[in-house]
Amino acid sequence: MSNIPTQSGHELYVTSDAIDEVNIIKGQIWNDKSEFDESMDKSQFRDYDAACDRVKKFYKEQHEKQTVAFNIKARVDFKSRKRARMGVWEAIELLNTLIDESDPDTSMSQIDHLLQTAEAIRRDGKPEWMQVTGLLHDLGKLLLLFGSEGQWDVVGDTFVVGCKFSDKIIYPETFKSNPDSCDAVYSTKYGIYKPHCGLDNVMLSWGHDEYLYNVLKDQSSLPAEGLAMIRYHSFYPWHREGAYSHLTNEKDEQILEAVKAFNPYDLYSKCDEPCSIEQLRLYYQNLITKFFPPVLDW
Repeated sequence: MSNIPTQSGHELYVTSDAIDEVNIIKGQIWNDKSEFDESMDKSQFRDYDAACDRVKKFYKEQHEKQTVAFNIKARVDFKSRKRARMGVWEAIELLNTLIDESDPDTSMSQIDHLLQTAEAIRRDGKPEWMQVTGLLHDLGKLLLLFGSEGQWDVVGDTFVVGCKFSDKIIYPETFKSNPDSCDAVYSTKYGIYKPHCGLDNVMLSWGHDEYLYNVLKDQSSLPAEGLAMIRYHSFYPWHREGAYSHLTNEKDEQILEAVKAFNPYDLYSKCDEPCSIEQLRLYYQNLITKFFPPVLDW
């Protein structure tokens, strides 16, 4: 006779429910420390001293042209017209030929970067809303296909305009050719802002983060943490270097946790091995339907 213990149907249901409960709890802990990158040498990432001339040339142009006047114009332009109507996956496929000139860490297409980010979040057991945030966090780079003035008003690290340019921004010396650096108001510590006015009340340099946030804030069911991850993921002077504490408020301190939780997946998931788009397509298309309508205004 077999000595293998048996379980009643009720016991099996209890065990199964317990396993499901553990998985649900694990999926809800979005701000746990990332695990996928524990053994990774991170010194090789964001090494702007060793960056190629393409990257340095990009930032010189961005820092010269991102002025208060341009940022006001860009926001007026955003509100004045719709650029396209399409679904999220269709938008992702549009990015397949784009290479980000500001990125020293990868030369892969953007669809590979999006899938690499989302898959790293998924492997760490993070919730579905965070996985889909990783999948589309750079979709604002569609601006390059919608008539941007160049890459300088789409990609790259973001920073506050309308006050003194922070020395925590990469290549800070290149701001000397930006006319705002000589302006009597814009060149002061607070500029046009009040102390601790909050990031909702300042202008960040216009680009894919701010654009996508404005596209999605009323066209998705993403939580506030997901929208913050999208809006501020390129704001390295703030979330990595601690700049702008004189402008931030209590709300910003709360969302900072979300942005920091997302950053390792955006930064350290980059590799030169492409993802299998066909194998992952169905999973992420199903995920998209949970948080977005079939068609969005871009």
